[in-house]
Amino acid sequence: MRLGLDSTRGATLAAFTAGAAAVAAFAPVQWSPLAPLALALLFHLWQRADSPRSAALLGYAFGLGHFGAGVSWIYISLHDFGAMPAPLALIATALYCAYLALFPALVGSLQARLGAGPAVRLVLLIPALWTLAEWLRGWLLTGFPWLAAGYSQIDTPLAGFAPLAGVYGVSFALVLLGGLIVLLATGRGRARIGAAAGIVLMLPAGGALRTLEWTAPSGDRLKVALVQGNIAQSLKFDPGRYAQTLDTYRRLVLGTDAQLIVLPETAIPRFLNTIDARYLEELARHARSNRGDILLGVPMVERGGGFTNSVVTLGSSPPQRYAKSHLVPLGEFVPPEFGWIVSVLRIPLSDFERGTDRPEPLVAGGARVAVNICYEDAFGEEIIRQLPQATLLANVSNVAWFGDSLAPEQHLQISRMRALETGRTMLRATNTGVTAIVDRRGAVVARLPAFTEGVLNGSAQQYTGATPYVRYGNVPVLILAALLIFAVLIVALKRAR
Repeated sequence: MRLGLDSTRGATLAAFTAGAAAVAAFAPVQWSPLAPLALALLFHLWQRADSPRSAALLGYAFGLGHFGAGVSWIYISLHDFGAMPAPLALIATALYCAYLALFPALVGSLQARLGAGPAVRLVLLIPALWTLAEWLRGWLLTGFPWLAAGYSQIDTPLAGFAPLAGVYGVSFALVLLGGLIVLLATGRGRARIGAAAGIVLMLPAGGALRTLEWTAPSGDRLKVALVQGNIAQSLKFDPGRYAQTLDTYRRLVLGTDAQLIVLPETAIPRFLNTIDARYLEELARHARSNRGDILLGVPMVERGGGFTNSVVTLGSSPPQRYAKSHLVPLGEFVPPEFGWIVSVLRIPLSDFERGTDRPEPLVAGGARVAVNICYEDAFGEEIIRQLPQATLLANVSNVAWFGDSLAPEQHLQISRMRALETGRTMLRATNTGVTAIVDRRGAVVARLPAFTEGVLNGSAQQYTGATPYVRYGNVPVLILAALLIFAVLIVALKRAR
């Protein structure tokens, strides 16, 4: 059955609603089954579309609903904390969501244009195209991989594919599951039997993979302390608040005897060379008394006069530092063509320099720590650059920019996927939340309530070894997707002759 004019409007609304509903499959709601069901509805609508243009429109509607509901917190950072006028912030957020919606629209158009049969489209072509589109979204214009479909499955058997092929491998499996659901519901005979068999096999396979030990414990468990200062974003860079900020972190740090103490991103909102040396030495002396180290988030002035968003070590180990390399466009660096935006945004330190894209783990607290700062842990292929040498992962963040929105819990879900992909414990120290310890299976073993001041004291196991994802990154799943598309294209061309 093909869609007529009236039913096209209904189908577009259905696609939009499915996209918005799919956000509930992600944190904080985490109704994971909604993701394959929402995708299945979209794929069913694609099957009924009468042209590639109609399929693209349906994909675009799905994307508008999905990103409009899922990343609307961008408005908060632009308006509430960036002081952008409300109408301009609303337009900017809407335009960005409209851009993100282009990717599912592209998948819709291409799967219709390649002329494959329904079963081939559902189980081969659409999963391959969707995976490549997600990867492209995570790369183009410095990338925005937020809400990649695979994150929604962090607590399901499909997460077992993460150590093999990363979040995009989980996305591939999830989209395939959505296609199999459509085939099971609408197919006939062998197609329906094959779809049922595929579903029955896929979920236990993922569950079996989750039981595999990809990495091995190394040494004794470390005592760790993750510090959450809970300093409101509106006050963070207020000069009148600076002394109180120093006192807050001094009190919290001196109250723990952990070997590894981790403070949030830009915990001290002054350049390192302008902080009282006596204050830094007091922190370092306490770390040495614990026979450990502190990881301190602080901006640093570079020799050339620029500055970096950095993490430095204080304590028993030699001084080291990590400088953030994947910067947030318009938030941490301003492309020349967007220089005008500085006049309507009030974002301190909005033009950082990039650190090296080949960092070494920091030796701190007796561990080799792969540090990443805030948004960087959304890029799994960048996290693994410090592996397998690193024995721990640590993310320091200041998600206060997004207030009490979906963003902090979504960010925690992303960190959980990085732990699962790498087979490493992830330590998350944030300004306002979510501060947490995540084990190598992606499970949150301890966390602090958001928007509270405190220290999360706990222990962390180090691990050595490498998962397949650490060794090969996204390459295998991207090659698989490309080969599937190529094979479908060859078959379609032969049939056209």
